[in-house]
Amino acid sequence: MKLHAQALLFDNDGTLISSLDSVVRCWTRWAREFGLGAEDFGGIRLHGRTAREIAADLLPAEVVDRAVARIEDLEVEDVASGVVALPGSRELTAALPAARWAVVTSATRRLAAARLDAAGLTPGLLLAADDVRRGKPDPEPYLLAARRLGVDPADCVVFEDAPAGIDSGRAAGMTTVALATTHTAGELTADYVVKDLSAVSALATDEGVTLDLTV
Repeated sequence: MKLHAQALLFDNDGTLISSLDSVVRCWTRWAREFGLGAEDFGGIRLHGRTAREIAADLLPAEVVDRAVARIEDLEVEDVASGVVALPGSRELTAALPAARWAVVTSATRRLAAARLDAAGLTPGLLLAADDVRRGKPDPEPYLLAARRLGVDPADCVVFEDAPAGIDSGRAAGMTTVALATTHTAGELTADYVVKDLSAVSALATDEGVTLDLTV
C-alpha cells in the first residue's frame, strides 16, 4: 500500500519507542509513595494519558502538582535501563528530512526528550504535553504539529498505537496508521493497521514523502 504525505507525525511511547518496563517500575513505586494500594491503582489505564490526568483521577487536588513532579523525576531517572527503540523506528525516521516529521506525545517535554535520547532518536520537531491545552483525543496536538511544520493537516500521516491518539489524528483530518504494538489490531480503528514501523518504508523528495506500507 502506497501513501503520499507532506509530513509524518509520530506518537512516541508504543510507536517509536517502548518504555513499558520503566513505566511499570516507576508508577508502581509512585503509587506506594502516595499511599495507593492495588485496589486503587490496579485498574488505572496508564498508556496514552498524561501524568496529570492519571494523578487527578487518583489523588486529592492539593497534591496533584507534587505527584506529577515526582513521577516525572522517577521516569526521567529510569530511561537508561527502561527505554528501547521499537522495530523500524530508527530506520524510518533516518530516511526523513527534519522538516518532514515530528513527535507528538502526551508525555512532558523533559520526559519525552530523555526517552528519545536514550533510544537514539532525534525528531525534527517535538510537541509535548507542555505545548497544548487539550491533549489527545482532542485534535489540538496534531493540528499544532502541522501548523509548526507549515503543512496542511490533510497532507499529514499520523502513526499511533493507542485509540486516543488515533482519534486525535482523525479529528485533525489526517490519515491514520495504527501500530499493533500495545493493542490488538481489532482494538484499533484507523485508516491502516500495521504490526510496527518495520512494516513501513519511506522515500523523501522535494515533493514530499512516499510511504510503502505492508498491511
